[in-house]
Amino acid sequence: MQPDPSGNANAKAKLPQPVTAPAPSSGRPASVLPYKTANVRDHYRIGKKLGQGQFGTTYQCVGKADGAEYACKSIPKRKLLCREDYEDVYREIQIMHHLSEHPNVVRIRGAYEDALFVHIVMELCAGGELFDRIVAKGHYSEREAAKLIKTIVGVVEGCHSLGVMHRDLKPENFLFASTSEDAPLKATDFGLSMFYKPGDKFSDVVGSPYYVAPEVLQKCYGPEADVWSAGVILYILLCGVPPFWAETEAGIFRQILRGKLDFESEPWPSISDSAKDLVCNMLTRDPKKRFSAHEVLCHPWIVDDAVAPDRPIDSAVLSRLKHFSAMNKLKKMALRVIAESLSEEEIGGLKELFKMIDTDNSGTITFDELKDGLERVGSELTENEIQALMEAADIDNSGTIDYGEFIAATLHMNKLEREENLVSAFSFFDKDGSGFITIDELSQACREFGLDDVHLEDMIKDIDQNNVSLFFIFDPSPSTCFSSIHEFEF
Repeated sequence: MQPDPSGNANAKAKLPQPVTAPAPSSGRPASVLPYKTANVRDHYRIGKKLGQGQFGTTYQCVGKADGAEYACKSIPKRKLLCREDYEDVYREIQIMHHLSEHPNVVRIRGAYEDALFVHIVMELCAGGELFDRIVAKGHYSEREAAKLIKTIVGVVEGCHSLGVMHRDLKPENFLFASTSEDAPLKATDFGLSMFYKPGDKFSDVVGSPYYVAPEVLQKCYGPEADVWSAGVILYILLCGVPPFWAETEAGIFRQILRGKLDFESEPWPSISDSAKDLVCNMLTRDPKKRFSAHEVLCHPWIVDDAVAPDRPIDSAVLSRLKHFSAMNKLKKMALRVIAESLSEEEIGGLKELFKMIDTDNSGTITFDELKDGLERVGSELTENEIQALMEAADIDNSGTIDYGEFIAATLHMNKLEREENLVSAFSFFDKDGSGFITIDELSQACREFGLDDVHLEDMIKDIDQNNVSLFFIFDPSPSTCFSSIHEFEF
């Protein structure tokens, strides 16, 4: 998100003002830095591109004097449109220097400016983003999550103790120093960070949608917003999905302001009460009642490793696939119909899970991708068990799981209990709108799903076993298989 251009000017006036060079007649400063610098290429050899941010591009570089590798963030000055933009970049440099002694903050080495760019040279973290490791793992064991969140909140406490609010805490802004499994985690990207004094309130709506605190959306906030963002990260570390999500920004913001925390879905029933207690205290909507960074670090789940067991948490994807595999084909078809009728907002989290497993971005999940994805989230299934799940989710027998099939197979059951969703599924099968479903209509639906080899009589018998398998009541007359909408339920 961009900062809100209608931010509170009085709040900003309280902030320490950076020193800049005298402004030219246009009102825009002549430079970001208040002094002339050497050319960055006189001291560093600029190498490959490492990443692209909203305002700058980061490159690998090598110091000519010491031969050591560093990262260089280059910000094009053409994107700095006004005095405030220049001040923001200079403030980022100031804050990086201000925090440079913290062991879990990326250390700045120097800043350079030329006619076209501002270059920030800093410590190179070659281990990649925390975000990428979350994607690779799916989620962490409680002990691993406790260790990571202790580091993250330690950075928050360090920032706050030095009068700095980060304002953009998210997994993408934490880097591992190396590719080692136990590499130190370091905070980066202080482009939205601000200096503050106790009691200061801000109104600029900044940050990243999933992680932004409710009081930020209400345009009156302080450093407590950083603890909320860290709480969102903790929730994701434990279960693999954000606590408040939707397909659109507006939908995400509605959930942040009013949505309830989901501790019912897998894997939450197997997560310790102590972990849930900490999540709740970090994601308290009232910032006055929310834990401070120090209180988080003093929480028993953080302090006592015994409370955070070192065991993988059951995968929500795996548990839902198992549940789906136990269903009959007709119910699977109905779930596919329901999935397609849901809004993007309702299935946004599953879309991210699909993308996480579909590593080649082909739009379908192969056996190997499913196997790798389940292994990343701690599954110890045999290949035969995974193949059985694969075949169960592959409704059209194509040999892969497409997006619609995955959504159907991993929908949370509360989506399937809504009457409007059942009506939508029933209407799909009831082609003539009669209020009853015939064998011919079932046959047509099967063909649409690529199930030409299905024996309807066997399917119906399977459905009607013990009167618990769900939708359809079989009328033994030769021409019809009827179900009224009242019988079409889970």
